Amino acid sequence: MSNARFSEPPKKHLGQNFLHERTVIDRIVQAVNPKPGERLVEIGPGQGAITFPLLDRHGRLTVIEFDRDLIAPLTEAARSHGELTVIHRDVLKVDFSELARDTPDGRIRLVGNLPYNLSSPILFHALDHAAAISDMTFMLQKEVVERMAAGPGSKVYGRLSVMLQAYCTVTPLFTVPPGAFRPPPKVDSAVVRLVPRPADSIGIDDPATFARVVRDAFGQRRKTLRNALSQVCDSAAIEAAGIRPDARAEQIAVADFVRLANSLPH
Repeated sequence: MSNARFSEPPKKHLGQNFLHERTVIDRIVQAVNPKPGERLVEIGPGQGAITFPLLDRHGRLTVIEFDRDLIAPLTEAARSHGELTVIHRDVLKVDFSELARDTPDGRIRLVGNLPYNLSSPILFHALDHAAAISDMTFMLQKEVVERMAAGPGSKVYGRLSVMLQAYCTVTPLFTVPPGAFRPPPKVDSAVVRLVPRPADSIGIDDPATFARVVRDAFGQRRKTLRNALSQVCDSAAIEAAGIRPDARAEQIAVADFVRLANSLPH
């Protein structure tokens, strides 16, 4: 397949929208700004819009691609740009910590234009491996990025905001219009940077308890914490953590959720 070409149209069921706008690509590569010795891993390279400029800049890149039809063209086209390692697998089944084992600092850098229908599961999967990731530069739906970065009191502040901000610093970088993609999605996109916090600054005693508290608190947004958390703790425990039991989840800061979870038996 030496003359393999990107001939397949984007696949709707895989959520594919291929980036083609050069100025956007350049801004993403500039945001990543790879340094010698780092291991870059791109999720969903598609037709290589970010892949090849990153290879030109860095010389080596690992990509995770689920679509079998893209493997041969990517491999072929990469030869003139640098050393490409392709992992043909569902990204949710890839062990990021394993990929980081042979790196100088035991960590990888993630980059990718994430498929819109999978962005939250991919973010939660990355959180599971946060200790092996130095940073992530992702393009997602703009409204997802707004949710990721939202603070308490915002209409879009929710489970995703709390879980990500508890473990990472979340910085929205810039917005990308639909016309930068083929086919154009019906929504704006945005590029965001996530930097996992040092383990000793996270302060969560038991990740499973914390995750459950946050999930239940936001499970039925209209409910007060007293009612939403009735399966996890009582009003006295909520009050003891310095939180009003009649408050709603979207009013509670990340640090308060951490304090409440840490006060519970686990």
